[in-house]
Amino acid sequence: MNGTEFFLFEKEVWYRKPDGTTEQLREEGRDAVKWILDKIENFYPKALLKLKEIEKRSQSNITHYQFKIVDRFCRCNFGSIDNVTDINSSGQFRLEHVSCPLRGICKEENVICNPEFNSKISNAEMKVLEPLYRGENREYIADILCLSPHTVNNHIRNAFNRIKVHEVAEFVRYASDNKLFKQL
Repeated sequence: MNGTEFFLFEKEVWYRKPDGTTEQLREEGRDAVKWILDKIENFYPKALLKLKEIEKRSQSNITHYQFKIVDRFCRCNFGSIDNVTDINSSGQFRLEHVSCPLRGICKEENVICNPEFNSKISNAEMKVLEPLYRGENREYIADILCLSPHTVNNHIRNAFNRIKVHEVAEFVRYASDNKLFKQL
């Protein structure tokens, strides 16, 4: 699913794969549904809880239930076709601000659509990563946070391992894509 662009066509969710072919998101497409559902479970747990609550009537048919959750998430976050892939080459979602007639009055706004991202980075790691994201060097970060350079390096290494990035440039892209920090 890496490098995939979602869009709505005739009221259905479709996606364009990196090779340019398109497919409709369908209940029978278990691999795509499970892959997206796994990402929702890992990075958007509040959205998942709300989606499960909304779709609870279809819970007895697990295939249909999972499809409904993924379909709704995609509709609310990946509505328009453009030249920026919705799932980048690293498998991270790039959510869009989808045009919706219920914008501003929907109870699920900022829960399902534009959901809160859970990076699985601890608060201590976030305190170290924010100045790193802003371009500060590790020695300066250690100094301003009153930490040892060893602790700073450990926080960075552990967070990078957890989010599967290897260098600062990748982390900056990851943080920007997932809006981890307020923009500069």
